[in-house]
Amino acid sequence: MKRPKLKKASKRLSCSKRYKIQKKVREHNRKLRKEAKKKGVGKRVKKDPGVPSSAPFKEEVLREAEQRRLQIEEEKQRKRQAKIDERAQKRKKEKEAASKETEPKAKKARQDENGKHPEKRTAPDRNSKQFLCSELNKVIDASDVVIEVLDARDPQGCRCPQLEEAVLQRSGNKKLFFVLNKIDLVPKENVERWIQCLQKEFPVLAFKASTQIQDKTVRAKKRRIVASNEVLDRSRGAACFGNSCLTELLTSYAAKTETEASLRVGIVGFPNVGKSSLVNSMKGILACNAGVKRGITKSMQEVHILKNVKLIDSPGVVASPSNPPASMALRSLQVEEGQESVLEAVRTLLKQCDKTQIMLQYNIPDFRNSLEFLTLFAKKRGYLQKGGVANTEQAASVFLADWTGAKLSYHCKAPENNSLPSYLSDAVVAEMQSGWDLTKLKMGNEETLRGVKFPNQASSISFISKGPTAGLLNVSDITEEKPGAVATEREAVQTDEPEETAEEVNKTEEQEKPQKASLKKKPNKVQFQSVPIDINLAAATSDDAYDFNTDFK
Repeated sequence: MKRPKLKKASKRLSCSKRYKIQKKVREHNRKLRKEAKKKGVGKRVKKDPGVPSSAPFKEEVLREAEQRRLQIEEEKQRKRQAKIDERAQKRKKEKEAASKETEPKAKKARQDENGKHPEKRTAPDRNSKQFLCSELNKVIDASDVVIEVLDARDPQGCRCPQLEEAVLQRSGNKKLFFVLNKIDLVPKENVERWIQCLQKEFPVLAFKASTQIQDKTVRAKKRRIVASNEVLDRSRGAACFGNSCLTELLTSYAAKTETEASLRVGIVGFPNVGKSSLVNSMKGILACNAGVKRGITKSMQEVHILKNVKLIDSPGVVASPSNPPASMALRSLQVEEGQESVLEAVRTLLKQCDKTQIMLQYNIPDFRNSLEFLTLFAKKRGYLQKGGVANTEQAASVFLADWTGAKLSYHCKAPENNSLPSYLSDAVVAEMQSGWDLTKLKMGNEETLRGVKFPNQASSISFISKGPTAGLLNVSDITEEKPGAVATEREAVQTDEPEETAEEVNKTEEQEKPQKASLKKKPNKVQFQSVPIDINLAAATSDDAYDFNTDFK
């Protein structure tokens, strides 16, 4: 009933009416519950209590559960994507059928006369090996001087014999020049030895690129803020050494050449050796995109640094699949392209290093294999997933980024007696070194070595280099790998056994040879060899992953 002088009617009810409504609601709900009980819908799913903290091997159980969950999600995603693709294909066919029905007869007749529809030109895939190889060949052809950038931590591994041979065989009297980048991550004595070793073949310049170069617009905005001292500007990342010496050498060489056009200098090398960082350091601003991620540069890019000198940045050299696994982990883009998992790459790198140095570098206790190392590393850095499970994928990505980026200090020993490769001779070496001011180059290297702050020999990890890395200049050069070798590699990666050094493997092979020979002599009889068992309680308690007596005392 609407009361006078009020816009809305009152919601108040008499008690009998309200009780009647409540009774009807209760009866209705009871009826719904009965029907649900008959159908079996109303049963609540019991909540998963999870793995108790006191249970042994909790981390392994959680890791397996997480892997199962991810597999189920991937399967769902795959099915969903297949349905979407199927619908899109169906829609496309319907559109084509509808367009054919509505198409004019004259147009149909014209198409029948001309034949097929003219094919549309598709843009080339910038991530394909064919495109990267063609861009690299363009840079080599367009350059008067080719600078091969080498990572000072493994200079021999960063060399590409196919690239050097191609530069020497091209017409136009091209010069090849080595730039030893990232020298601040290698002990000083090691850098000096590598310069002496490499300059027997080509001129070598020690260089340290700046990793904190900003865009021109950003620098203009922050120009008002001036630091009270120059400590910030001369920090380890912002400082650049060797750029003035390289600029002088290129300017003097350009003045000697009797051409009016500017000197074109191609910057080549494997991914993440610092090609784009070198161009940015020479220019003084962020001219090319550079970062820790490998394969950022996809095409050639010209940058004018002086009036008569032009630098050409290039994509990284495509590594050949026939290279050793350690070289592929550091130089190729297999991880980024999804051809190899990050865990496999980390396992390969750990086998090439001393375990003690890795433990000291990352402040991690002793580990038996790569998976245990990544688990400890993830917990140390705080890379955890839901439920406190260590995120080994993220830890592996960070570890690989440390090795490929300008962060971790490791070094390889320079060979004492290094012979010239087959494509080089004394005449070619003399020709490559002619035209350069070698005295200025030597003085510039000495000045750079005095200015750079080098790491200590003890704090740097010693790494076993696998020699020069084979590269591809044409995609047709890809050699098919042997299936047996690939299978054995995959089996080795999948087995989660402790890794052994080369010496231990040789010892075990020598020990197994007489055993195999004795078994071959008498194939019909089964021989049992007695194995001495060392019963030591202290060793048993220390080696066990879990002591079951702790919970049942």
